[in-house]
Amino acid sequence: MLKKTLTTVLLCILVCIFIYPMVFTICNSFMTETEITENYDTKDKEYIDMKLIPEQVTIKQYYRILIKNPQYLFMFWNSVILVVPITVGQIIVALMAAYFFTISKSKWKEPLFFIYIIVMLMPYQVTLVPNYIIAEKFKLIGSYLSIILPGIFNTFGVFLLRQYMKNIPTTYIEAAKIDGASSWQIFRKIILPLSKSGVAALAILTFIDNWNMVEQPLIFLNDPIKEPLSIYLSNINANAKGISFAASVLYMLPMLLVFMYWENYLVEGIQHSGIKG
Repeated sequence: MLKKTLTTVLLCILVCIFIYPMVFTICNSFMTETEITENYDTKDKEYIDMKLIPEQVTIKQYYRILIKNPQYLFMFWNSVILVVPITVGQIIVALMAAYFFTISKSKWKEPLFFIYIIVMLMPYQVTLVPNYIIAEKFKLIGSYLSIILPGIFNTFGVFLLRQYMKNIPTTYIEAAKIDGASSWQIFRKIILPLSKSGVAALAILTFIDNWNMVEQPLIFLNDPIKEPLSIYLSNINANAKGISFAASVLYMLPMLLVFMYWENYLVEGIQHSGIKG
């Protein structure tokens, strides 16, 4: 009983620690610019006032971002244009490749998958230069394709779905082969329906990862008009703290909605894939 109580208390403390920045950002986004400036101005005081409850609730910061300043909405749709094709494309490529690694009898299957794992473990900065050189040779610098194409062929999706498909009973596939089903029919009628949770988990992880991209737009895009929303947040100066809070809330809203709606699929997909957190 004591062990369960201590575990519960510890988990509650950890939840509060992790959720505090989000609650803090949301609460501060409804403060006036004057109150925010007073709270975080360190010229005449040693410590800042990290208040949660605003003295006067206002939505002026949201009005300035969504109505008065259209740049935020432009960059929001830029992020959508980048993230959606990468997510959809990576799911399609990962499904096909993972299916091959699952049913193939080739002796080169395991060595090739080992190469996939090595590439997956490499930091993004290692593959950044080769990607840039290839994009430059194909004259894709400044185009969204210079970011979308490398993102589609990310190796993590193949690894995740392959681990998930390994848990599908082989008797299903063997029974389908005996009934005369082709590889495409097995994939469409057996593998794909049984991999829904894995696909959902991959979609969530891919969406969140690419929604937060920073290095790729800064390097591959040379036109500020095409930059995604993640770059907008990094360019907010210190004199616009109120806008930064409101912009941060709107920026994390799509990720929160995706996670809240697909949470069960994410947990189930990761559990069945055998990946330990």
